[in-house]
Amino acid sequence: MALTFHATNFILQSNAYPPSFSRRTLPFSSSKLFKPSPSHHRTCLLLRSSLVQEQEISFTDEETQLVDALIGIQGRGRSASPQQLNDVERAVNVLEGLQGVSDPTGSSLIEGHWQLMFTTRPGTASPIQRTFVGVDFFSVFQEISLRTNDPRVSNIVKFSEAIGELKVEAAASIKDGKRILFRFDKAAFSLKFLPFKVPYPVPFRLLGDEAKGWLDTTYLSPSGNLRISRGNKGTTFVLQKRTEPRQRLLTAISTGTAVTEAIDEFISLNRNVAEDEPELLEGEWQMIWSSQVETDSWLENAGNGLMGKQASANCTYNHFLVDIVLGLRFSMTGTFVKSGTNTYDVTMDDAAIIAGPFGYPIEMERKINLQLLYGDEKIRITRGYNDILFVHVRTDGLKAK
Repeated sequence: MALTFHATNFILQSNAYPPSFSRRTLPFSSSKLFKPSPSHHRTCLLLRSSLVQEQEISFTDEETQLVDALIGIQGRGRSASPQQLNDVERAVNVLEGLQGVSDPTGSSLIEGHWQLMFTTRPGTASPIQRTFVGVDFFSVFQEISLRTNDPRVSNIVKFSEAIGELKVEAAASIKDGKRILFRFDKAAFSLKFLPFKVPYPVPFRLLGDEAKGWLDTTYLSPSGNLRISRGNKGTTFVLQKRTEPRQRLLTAISTGTAVTEAIDEFISLNRNVAEDEPELLEGEWQMIWSSQVETDSWLENAGNGLMGKQASANCTYNHFLVDIVLGLRFSMTGTFVKSGTNTYDVTMDDAAIIAGPFGYPIEMERKINLQLLYGDEKIRITRGYNDILFVHVRTDGLKAK
């Protein structure tokens, strides 16, 4: 997708567990102290629930692999880890090698309102791309309308319902079954607090070939809900017309809009169709939202689980790691034991400040009753200390199936 106006660009364009340690041995080399036992690598059981909305949105197995890979990636790819990028690239390559809609530009399925879910970010990206696309608080869309007397492709950055949007338009034409040619010709801000549009200050007529570009659709799903496109500057885009429930929940979190209500609705839908007991899944998890605002004390925030990453293994081992500043990290390790259908007794009693290969122990203990409200391979919702809700996304990639 493109919100860039220079050159011919149409874009807005480790599986190992973190270290564990013991007070009895600190400080020593972390390479010796921070290695979990082989038993930590056994696989935990997992409930992967199918939701009512997910059944309404049609995805093939190969498309589901891509959707799963996108879950938890922030900034539409800007903050993706190497493992996450590998997962997306692998899923994209699989779909591009399959037979989607054979003539996407000739199909009515390409028409409509598409939401940008992921984009690669080459070094040639324009300042406006870097400004808008990597910000989760903004929603980014592409509108395609080719079967009119004035075929166009428009790119939209929606700031919020209260603020408004920026719309950049291009005159479009079809070159062949996959390629759309375009030329930017106008752009404007539509702001809720102004009764008129504010022109975007870009002299398109003076840009010449810099305002031109092309966009290839390399995969269009037969359902018309998923599209992969590549731009003339080598950028890859993944777009969807409708997002599945986990994606909608993460959108609410990224925009800060009615998050608690979105969680309640999501869990309610899951509860209605769940058949088995949920289990914690081992892996590395990054907290992206909690229902309690962090305090001024990073140590209190860290100890209460309000920041940082968690790693669990063997369904009994838990490690919590927080990057502080200037290479310093806070670490806590402990155990969790299942105490009910979806509850766990968590004891975190092995804390330290880590600097490089060394650690300085801290006397700290936390005992928490953790309730697992929802869990699948990519997202986890729990209720813990002081009834605080937590949402974590998995950052160590998808497991091979």
